[in-house]
Amino acid sequence: MPTYEFFCESCKKPFVLYLRLEEFEKKNHACPKCKSPDVKRQISTFQTKTSRKS
Repeated sequence: MPTYEFFCESCKKPFVLYLRLEEFEKKNHACPKCKSPDVKRQISTFQTKTSRKS
């Protein structure tokens, strides 16, 4: 499941949400701590896992 990183503008805390693409596209995300909808998505890193051995 994709991981999305956000930053709450109200309480100034970063948080992570694990959302399916359908849930992410609804764009009704809120901070889990203060419940504020004033959040910004952050650029995050990602990793891949392959079955190919080097």
